[in-house]
Amino acid sequence: MKPILYLHGFASSPNGRKVAALREALGPEGFEVVAPELNVPSFEKLSFESMSEAAAAAIAKHSPAVVVGSSLGALVALQAIRVGHAAPLVLIAPALGFGKRWTEKLPPGDPMRFFHFGENKELPIHRGFFEEMAAVDVDRYPPEVAVTVIMGARDESVPPELVEEVWKRWEVSGRLVPGSRFIVVPNGDHGLVEQVDLLGEEIRASAIA
Repeated sequence: MKPILYLHGFASSPNGRKVAALREALGPEGFEVVAPELNVPSFEKLSFESMSEAAAAAIAKHSPAVVVGSSLGALVALQAIRVGHAAPLVLIAPALGFGKRWTEKLPPGDPMRFFHFGENKELPIHRGFFEEMAAVDVDRYPPEVAVTVIMGARDESVPPELVEEVWKRWEVSGRLVPGSRFIVVPNGDHGLVEQVDLLGEEIRASAIA
């Protein structure tokens, strides 16, 4: 089985609908979708540094053919790939270009409560996580591997224009690896679960490139 490493997003889990759909789509073709737990050290004490370390460890362990990052998982992928095994990236609805937006419109208090889709309930999380994310700049330059970005034009969580701005900056830098692509799904939302065939196709293409 050829391993595909899948890095889930914020308030999600390794058991999300997208992971299950990708396993169903890619499994019969000899791909194993490996999805590590990224709510580390816990959701309440979530740390981007710890998430990136967990992802880098998974990359070292599995030597994946492709690293897939969804939403926040895309930023984790960009960080982890820099210190681990080199593999093509497929970034799905990536949280690129957020910067200080991570700390805007936060509810009062510490810890705060957010709905966790993996647990299907509200859970506490410390304010420090969002302050940490506001300082993350792993998307400043393009990765040193081929990258495919897939973005829904109707994404309700990540503004498509922010992602497009980052992509244009990457293009202007002249540092994008040949074969890198930016794909806009006209009717796609943040989850892109309805477009799993497209996601699988792009992951498959990256794995055999």
